[in-house]
Amino acid sequence: MLSGNVLAVTSGKGGVGKSTISINLALALADMGKKVALIDLDIYGFSIPKMLDLSSNPKTVNNKIIPVGFDNIKVMSMGFLVKENAPVVWRGPMLGKMLDHFFNDVIWGELDYTILDLPPGTGDVALDMHQKLPDCKEIIVTTPHPTAVHVAERAGTMAKKSGKRILGVIENMSYFSPQGSSETFHLFGNGGGEKLAALLNTSLIGQIPVIPPPNDKQVSSKCNENQEIKSIYQKAAITIDHLDVPFTS
Repeated sequence: MLSGNVLAVTSGKGGVGKSTISINLALALADMGKKVALIDLDIYGFSIPKMLDLSSNPKTVNNKIIPVGFDNIKVMSMGFLVKENAPVVWRGPMLGKMLDHFFNDVIWGELDYTILDLPPGTGDVALDMHQKLPDCKEIIVTTPHPTAVHVAERAGTMAKKSGKRILGVIENMSYFSPQGSSETFHLFGNGGGEKLAALLNTSLIGQIPVIPPPNDKQVSSKCNENQEIKSIYQKAAITIDHLDVPFTS
């Protein structure tokens, strides 16, 4: 059973960086001394285990699951439960049962925050999550591009119609500054995050730049190797912690 504050990271479309933001917000909150869980709710498009390079499987005790640990956070994903990279081919009702499994059949222990990495859009998983976790709050992710903003607005509107509080908007891929240069390039447009925040009557709580990986290295899902991005996530986590209302049962 989940305890503490539950934050759903969502958007209207894929490819905007929800999973990367979910991971780094969870790590930033854990760095503040919070007890944090991260649940990959993208049942069809699970990616958290691959992004964190987690190969171990969760263990079970008395028909309950022990989540996988990573840097002081507890992690659960459909990716731990399938063989290799096998596809999940399920109809809608099975998704709700898996959410119950993640929420109620995992030994989470005492938590301050649970970060939910939602699939894109406003489908079955989002609907079930809203019904099963009525106290959940949301963070909307977009890029500056007008189309991303237009689609992300739907996810925010769904949250508001479901009575969910939107803590803020995070704009990913906001700009690019070449190494050693003070010049800034807005590769995907400018001002999208601010526009979305205004449309949803909330705040812009972070703008994440595009940072190329070091030579001959893969793009890392963790921001620890880049102090600029790590600082942005730390500030966003502090803002979220101040905005959030402590959970009461």
